[in-house]
Amino acid sequence: MVRRGVVVQQATLKSDTLIKFADSKYALENCDVHIASAWKGQLAETLETARVGVPTCVCLNLEELKCFEPVERQYEHWGVIFQNSIAIQPSNPAFPTHSGLIVLMGSPRSGYIEASFLQPVNFVSAYVTSSQRLVMSAYDRDRQLLVQTVLPGANLANSDSAVPPNTLLSVTAKNIHSVTFCAFDGQFTLDDFHFCI
Repeated sequence: MVRRGVVVQQATLKSDTLIKFADSKYALENCDVHIASAWKGQLAETLETARVGVPTCVCLNLEELKCFEPVERQYEHWGVIFQNSIAIQPSNPAFPTHSGLIVLMGSPRSGYIEASFLQPVNFVSAYVTSSQRLVMSAYDRDRQLLVQTVLPGANLANSDSAVPPNTLLSVTAKNIHSVTFCAFDGQFTLDDFHFCI
């Protein structure tokens, strides 16, 4: 088991300004974090071995994906299925990775990624770099909006943006069944995708 602490910044829909989001740090530091391989392990086994009363968090290991590989069911055993996602190794320096070499990007439809969970989760986060304003939305089983988080504008590297690249966006709510990332008419990358059960 691996424990990771993170420095967290988040933009919010209410004010469109950056705030410190201490709850995200708490969520990741006070849970069992498992690095999820694309091809090994199963969520059920992880849940059986998790400490009672401690949330189980999963961080997807994107490094085992091949560049330009469509990403859909590779992490199904860990409880998440992606739609409209491809693994890339960014060649454009405006889109740096947060860790490793591989990130996710929306494809074939640019500017959109969806992640659906096989069982409800309570916390989802990812580091994002975007060419446009980006909205992260969480939905319940009936596709009713639970909560949204907003990156207020582009945060490309080597730009004049006040927001740094690889800004951590997160949502916290009970019974999250899916999340979407949408940069209207833009491009973005996701790295270090986490979720907690």
